[in-house]
Amino acid sequence: MFKFERKDVLGLDIGSSQVKLIQLRKSHTGYAVTAAAVSEIRPGTADDTNAGAAATDAIRQCLSSSGAETNFVVCGVSGPEVAVRSFSFPPMPAGELAAAVDLEARQVCPFSIDESAVDYQLVPEDEQCMRGVLVAATKKLLNRKTNMVKDASLKCVLMDVEGLALLNCLEAFSPEQNNSGHARLAALNVGNTRTTLAIKGDNGLPFIRDISYAGNHILKYIADHHNMDIEEVRNILCCCAPDAQADPAMEQTLSDSLHRLVIDVNETLRYYAAQERSTSVDTVLVCGGFALVKNFVELLNEQLTAEAVLWNPLENVTCKTKYVSQEIIARNGPAMALAAGLAVRSI
Repeated sequence: MFKFERKDVLGLDIGSSQVKLIQLRKSHTGYAVTAAAVSEIRPGTADDTNAGAAATDAIRQCLSSSGAETNFVVCGVSGPEVAVRSFSFPPMPAGELAAAVDLEARQVCPFSIDESAVDYQLVPEDEQCMRGVLVAATKKLLNRKTNMVKDASLKCVLMDVEGLALLNCLEAFSPEQNNSGHARLAALNVGNTRTTLAIKGDNGLPFIRDISYAGNHILKYIADHHNMDIEEVRNILCCCAPDAQADPAMEQTLSDSLHRLVIDVNETLRYYAAQERSTSVDTVLVCGGFALVKNFVELLNEQLTAEAVLWNPLENVTCKTKYVSQEIIARNGPAMALAAGLAVRSI
């Protein structure tokens, strides 16, 4: 899951309501977009087969409209069937490390390791300690994602963890480079069904937390408060023109609906800052599809303990494809942060 030699791939973010696809090409001047597309997933039922078919159709639409010239994709997984944990072992022979990681995974992961895939990466440390991070994901989740991709005539060559992909995006397109080595930035990806907070620790280890409260929960809160349909609220908040005037009552309810998300994020930031050798996060870079909701980031900034700003990692990236304009990338860039993080991986 961690180190491969360079070859361009498609970053494919399969969400609950949208599929985002992007291909990036790196040169000595930086990255350029060579293919990109966003497709809506048609509303379906809770049935896994129907939901998978709808997602596969959206993947096909992305592929046909993006101008992509490869069928190799990198996907991501997150949620309760995924675990990212750091470990610290005394020095041991390389042949014993895999068994030690497997034992550690069995102790710290909240699901059966026998039915999961496990990988790990060491982080350079002193001779007295072997530190690293392990990732685990259930085979059921991995198979579900790879089957969607396979049905769309694509090949999943790498399965990443979405939180790690956000950190890769942050490293590649960070708006602020901190030469002190301390982690001052965090990425907060707010989707419809899940929010992911990712921080690169001072010790080189990632700090990832998936939060269950996300866009759909916010929409439901507002819909219940105003006695409206969720889709009606979604259309008002997510489809309004950038220069449209906000409804004060709706904006107040939106602010109130962020209470639980703010608690979860603030508690996570405090927990991270309290860890040994950690530095407090100064700025939270907000991305994901729900980050595009008018005034969402501004209202979040008023309640978080760290500064929250809208993050478009593709803001200064040029487009080298006739299939997508610079304006589209500028408008959808925050929603494509995860896909971009997947696309900077290589095989």
